[in-house]
Amino acid sequence: MDGIKTSVDSLETSLKRLTSAVDALEWATDMRMRHDDARATTQEEFALMQDDRSRLAVELDAAVDRSRALESAGDEAAKRLAHAAQTIERVLGRLAPDSAP
Repeated sequence: MDGIKTSVDSLETSLKRLTSAVDALEWATDMRMRHDDARATTQEEFALMQDDRSRLAVELDAAVDRSRALESAGDEAAKRLAHAAQTIERVLGRLAPDSAP
């Protein structure tokens, strides 16, 4: 009977080791899956940030172009107003009677 008991004990020890190994494998698999999920999420977030960056760059370029166009239009309007003011002053100067001091 000692041979059978030794074999049973050896088998139980082997089963415990196998169970521990399977548990360790399941834990490692779970950790790998979590890592892969986190990496996929990080890559998706990075791709979204890249898309946002590209969109914002396009919007910024458009805003800068609009700003330049408005600045140019403002400069042109100022020149025309100055010219109109000069013209009005000349016309008023001609209409005013000559007054000699």
